[in-house]
Amino acid sequence: MKTVTVPNLLWYGNEPRTLEFPDRWEVSLLQPPGFARPALDQAGIDQALASPVGSPPLEELAAGASEVAILFDDITRPTPVSRLLPPILGPLHAAGIPRENIRLIPALGMHGAMNNIDFRKKLGDEVVRDYAIFNHNPYENCEKVGVSPSGIPIELNREFMACDLKIGIGCITPHVHVGFGGGGKIIMPGIASYETIKAFHLEVPARDYSTLGLGKIEGNVMHAEVVDVCRMSGLRFKADALINDRGEITDVFAGDPVEAHKAGVAAAREHYGTPPSAGNDIVVVNAYAKYNEMAICMMMALACVNFAPAGTVVLIVDAPEGQVCHYLLNRFGKEYGGAAYIPRGEPPGGINGIVCTAYPSATMCDWFASAESVMVTDDWSATLPLLEERYPGGATVAVIPDGTMQYFKEA
Repeated sequence: MKTVTVPNLLWYGNEPRTLEFPDRWEVSLLQPPGFARPALDQAGIDQALASPVGSPPLEELAAGASEVAILFDDITRPTPVSRLLPPILGPLHAAGIPRENIRLIPALGMHGAMNNIDFRKKLGDEVVRDYAIFNHNPYENCEKVGVSPSGIPIELNREFMACDLKIGIGCITPHVHVGFGGGGKIIMPGIASYETIKAFHLEVPARDYSTLGLGKIEGNVMHAEVVDVCRMSGLRFKADALINDRGEITDVFAGDPVEAHKAGVAAAREHYGTPPSAGNDIVVVNAYAKYNEMAICMMMALACVNFAPAGTVVLIVDAPEGQVCHYLLNRFGKEYGGAAYIPRGEPPGGINGIVCTAYPSATMCDWFASAESVMVTDDWSATLPLLEERYPGGATVAVIPDGTMQYFKEA
């Protein structure tokens, strides 16, 4: 048997999973170069934050500030925020800002609230004990900031807007809408109101859907909106990480939220960029870093599976807490959901769909297919016999180690 190892259970032990395939199948591992990069040590992280792009250092920004908000990405993102906090908190305290004047806010957008366990995973026990953390509420306590250049009314988190020094922490990853996440996305939609986020997801892309997509940022109408709203918010400093296939930081781009993001995206193109592979009989896509948003994997799968005849896509997703609650996109009744919910039927393109998960639920596939149209298995040992029955002879197999953090580069 041939074996392939993929990462697994980021926040739950981070132990890899081994997949086995028959020797008669042609198996390719579609892995970007950044996944194998070593972790950056603390000295490297400290140096990156002390040498900001397009911005004065934090020591200078903190001078004269009295109230500080630190945004961080939520549990649906892999950023080990605890590694980035010490070199950010240090200059703030050195400038005389007391703990009680520093608050941390997860940029939830329309995701469900984080709990104490989530906070400790992301921030570390000491930070949770010593600093106030306030979940973002998109339905209340959002302040009118103005109208974006494109005409979208902008309302942002009231606590964040009340502070005179605004900082963000996150990571840059390929994103299905804005091309690459990170940067100002921590503001829009991260701490925007429901009405603002709804307009961002429904009105803005309708201007030109062709500009959107994984790895597409130039001319992207949603990315442009993110930049404009980020500038409106007054976010002064952003630290964004690149992540390897062990959930570790390999690079940090810090400073001006827009300029540092540009530098980070230039590196991210190569870091996450994966050579394309078309027409595979079987595509096995692992969900790791954003495992609780597994639907992202389907975009990678559809780009490399065979449609004539219809191939098979296997999504491997171990998410003990299940898929994220998304108040805009999720289903909240038998036949209805949030403002951007779309009822689904068969898997896209008529492909055969299998979800391999130890933590199944009846609604986990809602973003890409109806539950009855997807087969569910509880382990790879139960999945492989189904594939062997469907492909008793030869087969081409593409394995994507983390379909939530990769994109296919143009040939």
